[in-house]
Amino acid sequence: MFNIEEELQNLPAKPGVYIMKNSDDEIIYVGKAISLKNRVRQYFQKSNSQGTKVRAMVSHIKEFEYIIVDNEVEALILESNLIKKHKPKYNILLRDDKQYPYIKVCLNEKFPRVMKTRRVLKDGAKYFGPYPSATAVNDAIDILHDIYPIRTCKVNLDKTKKNLRPCLRYHIGKCTGVCIGLGDEEEYREIIKKVLNFLSGKDETIINMIENNMIEASKNLEFEKASVYRDQLNSLLVLQEKQKIVSDTTIDQDIIAMARGLEEVCIQIFFIRGGKILGREHFLIEDNFSADRGEILSSFIKQFYIGAAYVPKEIILETEIEDLEAVSKWLEGKRGTKVNITVPKRGDKTNLIEMVSKNARDMLNKYGDKFLKKHRENIKALEQIQDILGLEDAIKRVEAYDISNISGVHSVGSMVVFENGEAKRSDYRRFKIKTIETPNDYGSMEEVLKRRFTRGLKEQESEEDLKMKGFSSFPDLIMMDGGKGQVNIALRVLENLGLDIPVCGLVKDDFHTTRGIIYNNKEYNMDLDSQGFKLIYKIQEEAHRFAINYHRSLRSKDMFKSELDDIKSIGHKRKVALLKHFKSIEKIKSASVEELKVVETMNIKSATELYNHFRKER
Repeated sequence: MFNIEEELQNLPAKPGVYIMKNSDDEIIYVGKAISLKNRVRQYFQKSNSQGTKVRAMVSHIKEFEYIIVDNEVEALILESNLIKKHKPKYNILLRDDKQYPYIKVCLNEKFPRVMKTRRVLKDGAKYFGPYPSATAVNDAIDILHDIYPIRTCKVNLDKTKKNLRPCLRYHIGKCTGVCIGLGDEEEYREIIKKVLNFLSGKDETIINMIENNMIEASKNLEFEKASVYRDQLNSLLVLQEKQKIVSDTTIDQDIIAMARGLEEVCIQIFFIRGGKILGREHFLIEDNFSADRGEILSSFIKQFYIGAAYVPKEIILETEIEDLEAVSKWLEGKRGTKVNITVPKRGDKTNLIEMVSKNARDMLNKYGDKFLKKHRENIKALEQIQDILGLEDAIKRVEAYDISNISGVHSVGSMVVFENGEAKRSDYRRFKIKTIETPNDYGSMEEVLKRRFTRGLKEQESEEDLKMKGFSSFPDLIMMDGGKGQVNIALRVLENLGLDIPVCGLVKDDFHTTRGIIYNNKEYNMDLDSQGFKLIYKIQEEAHRFAINYHRSLRSKDMFKSELDDIKSIGHKRKVALLKHFKSIEKIKSASVEELKVVETMNIKSATELYNHFRKER
């Protein structure tokens, strides 16, 4: 029997992390302390100064644990990882912990590449970002690759193999062929300079060119082409439209401020790079426990930066945080150089804080009520599912699995994740089935689950930062797209791995429409208008959509690869020549023998064989 009074007397006066648990052995709060003895005892001292949150939490504490570490910075890191893993009820939780994309220009390479990344390394490359829109980043990189002959291959140019064949981009004039020793390094570097100037906001040549192309296409009544240019233009403007100059400084800064409602908090962060606003993001947090502003900001900073790809030189806050010194040292360790955390009282930086604060208030007014309403609906839905299944523990994280294939070809599995009723796309995973060659949904599902949870167990055993891992968090409920058979497969996999996680399946009617769930070999029909059923249906559709999209992408790649590769007389050179001449597979299919034979490297025999091959398919 745990005796709180006795355990309080045995607490060490050392730095560490303390873990509060309730009567169900559920972790309800995680905190850190310079002195565990002093900090933990404070919770159990009767005082009028204790806030609503502390009194509510203490009333539910039945026991506590602690972990001793060497210093406060280590305690901060451990605290953040445990909060990330267990999501305790009384900790302030950042619901959206996505990592933002950057554009990386590999200046450390002889012939630099331009690519998207979510990790910023000290490798001599130039990074631009972070950008809130991954779609805009992808589009911008595609446009740069289309306009400039920049290489996209991963070939190590210092160890180029003999007889290396250039890729298709070289043959269609989109790359200079540096992988085979072609292309001038000085000219290539001039191209990279133009790219750097564009990404820095110093050169609008690309934007002007695309805008002129759009206008020209419209004049010529080529509206489909004009719409393509319009979409390209919009993507580029997304990257540049926020680059308003707000500071004379050239150092990178993050500006963080907050606005508070009755039951919710909006935290706004602006990313300033080289004196320009490069992007911004807001986060809505439920505020049931009346924590002070400094505590909220401290929790936000630790959860936001624990997995951030990049830490700026300066972070400007609206309010002092209690553990400023420990947070500064921790961020310094992540960045590798000193990080200044400041709370300005006067001057230009106070103007920056005021600007961010105004945006936080605006976002709170705009989304606060919607956030609370949606959050309450989600909590109600999860509680309904918990009640129907008779689960003791609350459902926070749900993982749903689906298999997609056509006649066993390109079998793929999907894993989608919902936390507190909302899709957490950063934790979605796709699996290309490796061990099953024939149509076998059960075998495919078994492979997917084995890979997912085996990897998760290995990650949990590792001492690395949990935030940077994709499989370390385990669900409170697993949802299978199939019925009893798939549920039993999942239970068998979990049992073999020593895991105890509830698994439910879906019950479908004669029209393959879901009408309920199956759990512990018992079917439960649900009210189709209930919040619980709506959430189940939403999760199911998302898992199906995610699997289908991955399956289609693999099929489309295979179609492009195989439709010419399967013809004996069409080798690599002929395939490249045909694609360069006709631009698409469809045009090759519809070409006559006469049109085919005039293509470079083709002759009457190969043209006839190619022509007949596509006619047989019909």
